[in-house]
Amino acid sequence: MTHLGTVQRRRVQFLATVAAVSTLSALGGCGLVGGNDDGGSTPAAGAGPSVAATPASEPEPTPSTDAPAAVKVDACTLLTKDEAEKLAGTPLQDPLEKAEDRDSCTYTGPVTGPTAQVEVYVGDGAKKFLDIDRELGHKLTPISGAGDEAYAEDGTVFVSKGGVWACVRLVRSEDPATYRKALETAARTAAGRL
Repeated sequence: MTHLGTVQRRRVQFLATVAAVSTLSALGGCGLVGGNDDGGSTPAAGAGPSVAATPASEPEPTPSTDAPAAVKVDACTLLTKDEAEKLAGTPLQDPLEKAEDRDSCTYTGPVTGPTAQVEVYVGDGAKKFLDIDRELGHKLTPISGAGDEAYAEDGTVFVSKGGVWACVRLVRSEDPATYRKALETAARTAAGRL
């Protein structure tokens, strides 16, 4: 006969407790424990108040049917390869093939140089990029005539139209001020396609 050590017994007891709590939670979620036709305000037979479902005074939220559906935009349609090359001032590679409605698109410079890359982001990722730059204290300058809201910083522009955010980022080894006007033009182009 094998004797379990104190540590092993405690582990077994802990795992049994976790399994029991998980099972009760799952059964409660399925309506098998504490789920009655009275809205869940009365616990099931033998169940204490801690197992009862949410009181009837706290209705479950229902999704709004008034909210507009998320608009899907392919990032590579916001700035074409020709437009990206004009922005970067150099030839660029085609972006990698991906499924439609991609949320990012990257045009890279040829391996022979010069160093160049144009990145386009659309949707939540573009908005998150802006939020992070704001948190980091980046200097953002408003851009006029580009969507509902638009900002520029060194090497990057952000634009929003109809609640959808897009971002165009240029990587070059020269001074970012050299490309400021071209980036603002890219922002207006992207906004026009959102």
